[in-house]
Amino acid sequence: MILNQDDIKKYLPHREPFLFIDEVVEIDENETIHARKLIKPDEYFLQGHFPGNPIFPGVIIIEALGQASGILGFTIMNKTPEEGSIYVLAGVDKVRFRKRVRPGDTIDLFSKVVNEKRGIWKFDCRAEHNNEIVCSATILCADRKAL
Repeated sequence: MILNQDDIKKYLPHREPFLFIDEVVEIDENETIHARKLIKPDEYFLQGHFPGNPIFPGVIIIEALGQASGILGFTIMNKTPEEGSIYVLAGVDKVRFRKRVRPGDTIDLFSKVVNEKRGIWKFDCRAEHNNEIVCSATILCADRKAL
C-alpha cells in the first residue's frame, strides 16, 4: 500500500505545521511501514534549532516515527480518526540518536508492530538517512476514543 499526502490525512488527525509524514512508501502484510519525511530548509523550528547550524530536532524525529506508527496501526485496525478514534503517543523507550539530520535531508521512517494489548500498541522504530540509522526507539501508542 502506497499513500500520498491526501491519503495520509485520512489516517492521521495531524495537520500542518505538525504533520511530519510526506509519503508512505509501503505498508506490508508483515505489519511494517516505510514512510518518508523531507527536511525542508524553511521548516519553522529550524530558525531556532540552531541559528547558523540548523539540526532537525530529535523530538520531531520521534514524533514522525509515532505518526508513521499511527498510520500503521490505523490501517491494521481498518479504522480512521473520522470514525471517532485517536491514536495517541503513550510512551517512548530505548531512544538513541546516532547522526544529525540537516535541512535538505530525507529521512526514511520504519515501524514494525511488536505486539498489542488492550489497545496499547508497541512498535519497533528507526529513522534512516542514506541507509544509516539516525534514530531508533520503541514507541507505544494507545487507540482511544476522541473527545
